[in-house]
Amino acid sequence: MSDLTPPTREEIVEYAAEHHMDLTAEEVDTLAAVIPEVLGAYERLDELSTSPPPVAYPDRHVEEVDPDDAADPLNAVIRTCVVEGADAGPLEGYDVGLKDNVSLADVETTFGSDVLSGYVPRYDATIVTRLLDAGASITAKLNMENLAFSGSGEMSAYGPVVNPHDDGHLAGGSSSGSAAAVASGLVDVAIGGDQAGSIRIPAAWCGCVGHKPTHGLVPYTGILGLGRTFDHTGPLASSVADCARVLDAIAGADPLDPRQNAAVPTQAYADRVESAPDADGLTIGVLTEGFGHEESDPGVDETVREALDALDDAGATVTEVSVPMHRDGLAIWNGVANEGTTATIAGEGVGHFADGYYDTDLMAAFAEARRENADAYPPTIKLVATLGAYLSEEYHSRYYAKAQNLSRELSEAYDDALADVDVLAMPTTPQTAHERLDDPSMAQIISRAVDMLPNTAPFDVTGHPAVSVPAGASDGLPVGLMLVGEQFDDATPLAAARVAERTLG
Repeated sequence: MSDLTPPTREEIVEYAAEHHMDLTAEEVDTLAAVIPEVLGAYERLDELSTSPPPVAYPDRHVEEVDPDDAADPLNAVIRTCVVEGADAGPLEGYDVGLKDNVSLADVETTFGSDVLSGYVPRYDATIVTRLLDAGASITAKLNMENLAFSGSGEMSAYGPVVNPHDDGHLAGGSSSGSAAAVASGLVDVAIGGDQAGSIRIPAAWCGCVGHKPTHGLVPYTGILGLGRTFDHTGPLASSVADCARVLDAIAGADPLDPRQNAAVPTQAYADRVESAPDADGLTIGVLTEGFGHEESDPGVDETVREALDALDDAGATVTEVSVPMHRDGLAIWNGVANEGTTATIAGEGVGHFADGYYDTDLMAAFAEARRENADAYPPTIKLVATLGAYLSEEYHSRYYAKAQNLSRELSEAYDDALADVDVLAMPTTPQTAHERLDDPSMAQIISRAVDMLPNTAPFDVTGHPAVSVPAGASDGLPVGLMLVGEQFDDATPLAAARVAERTLG
């Protein structure tokens, strides 16, 4: 039985006005008479059934235990669970944690937020099925920044995630719990999400490895995103080899994901990493514009320069390269991300106008939550949704469109630089982990959420693969070296990261 009811005459006038139409009384009468007939086809949709993707391992044992402070001193975990995969496979024996925007059937997904509460997905994200097929066990849903829009690590509704190297500092975000859980040994590997740097930032600040794959290489189906053109998901681990093993398992085409093209070329990532040559087989282009940002800590730039000198001494060919447009990359990302995220919110957390699977359960939960609990949005979402709506209405999405066009030019500029080197190199973030504040103001939260993005965010709008690997420390806190490669050649930056890992020790 359908609960679909036609709009009243007052609602017809209201919704027409949203599209700048001033209907006459006669037009209202006509529409009021016609609309019920049109809605007859919609009533038929209610009578038809659809099924979510099948859940692999339906006899799974799911055991949820909220960890206490002793078991989780970093506040990295929202809940533990036990979901065992295949009896054998390349990830047999690996405990995997999921950022808590990744769907795991029958386990509540929080999105690090109290805007949505009690949402329990009925199916697994595609990458979860692939991890289980590879023999992994899912053992934790991991803390994350509130609705994923922050890089600091302090905005989760479940409390900030503590840096494993210094409890007076933050883990970074938005995959804060993913990095902290890996760095502290709570899980072997973790899955994170990256729209502006949210895998690489916490990896750099917590001292582990984080890989943002090429856009579209890894399916995003079953994961709450911010914008289809810049959503990425990928692994964090204590070693490059483990990141590559996970990528082997999760990469590849998924007809349910609208972010992917028909063909998704994959490589033998673990084999390439295992056979990575010595440093003398590597050419590194040091991106001039990746250093000396307004936000840059001189100690971070110095640490990364020293790491590159060590690679040079070990035999790598290290040369300076320039991509002036890189300095505009964050502005381009802002143009895409603000209106893109606003459109995703308006699209009930899923969006419109693409092929692929639409999670109607998530859409329904998100729709109800944003109408009832929008006042509980984090400061960053309040800013973005307000600004995005303003730019869309008052400037007709001109800046979004221009930023998308500029992202293509930026991508070509990086490709030109990569034509002569294996990878581009720069600091992952311009500073080390932020200090924890007891009661940050709204302005502080917003500023600290995005001031680490100058080097990471540009590669989310261009889609290039990027790996953050530990490069050393500055004032006792980890520093990340970011290595960027050509699109769909993720094996090369991973192999380069393995060389750096061996060289820097």
